[in-house]
Amino acid sequence: MRGILGSAFTKSVLFAAAALAAQAQTPAVTQGGVINAANGISPVTPGSLVSIYGTNLAGGLAQADSIPLSATLNHVSVTLNGIPAPLLFVSSGQINAQIPWNVLSNGASGTADIVVTNNGNQSSAQTVLVGPFSPGIFAIGNIAVAINNADGSVAAPVGAITGITTHPASVNDPYGLAILCTGLGAVNTPIANGAASSDALRTATTTPTVLVGGQPVNVLFAGLSPQFVGVNQINITLPPGTPTGNAVPLQIVVGGITTTNTVTIAVQ
Repeated sequence: MRGILGSAFTKSVLFAAAALAAQAQTPAVTQGGVINAANGISPVTPGSLVSIYGTNLAGGLAQADSIPLSATLNHVSVTLNGIPAPLLFVSSGQINAQIPWNVLSNGASGTADIVVTNNGNQSSAQTVLVGPFSPGIFAIGNIAVAINNADGSVAAPVGAITGITTHPASVNDPYGLAILCTGLGAVNTPIANGAASSDALRTATTTPTVLVGGQPVNVLFAGLSPQFVGVNQINITLPPGTPTGNAVPLQIVVGGITTTNTVTIAVQ
């Protein structure tokens, strides 16, 4: 009798342990935890890069190493309204992904249900706000990723970023700057989810305004970067009268949305 009771008890314990283990592996997306990867706000925009926060999102760290991006990485996948999202990075607490261009069937405003699947275990759906624009400038700390086109350096004070060549941008430099950002919205030529725009020049259908020190500057191009999935590039030049200094605010204005004034460049 003790053997039978002991066996039943052991099976119950093992069953409970297995159930707890399965529950522990079930991913969960934090409510409001899907945000623009560059500025940390929502709504998010088709084609843009986002960060997804939660728990048990992946069994370990993994990073995409090829383009076009895959919709599966380290046994993890993400869907928005049932459409697979290209993945750049996965970890237990964060996933970086591209919002599919076709996430909404009608227009560029609405909601999407996001589901994360980790090794066969699905999260509960969370609702994500989707809008036509969600501009955000990529930055290292508060320093914008704004590249001096003449030499590939970042427009920041000399020595400001360890391991990266930096020097201030110059007023009247004909080569200007390339600002890396995301969330500028639709482009003039369709592109596949997860693909980089290396095959064609794709221009944003709505040209943003760029402010340096609160003053508008010359926008030469705004569209998709040819190198990076989900990344927009804005080429600008700095006209005479552009404010100078080591931390001049750099902002994008598009669709009535203005990015924060805490992201800066150095101008001389």
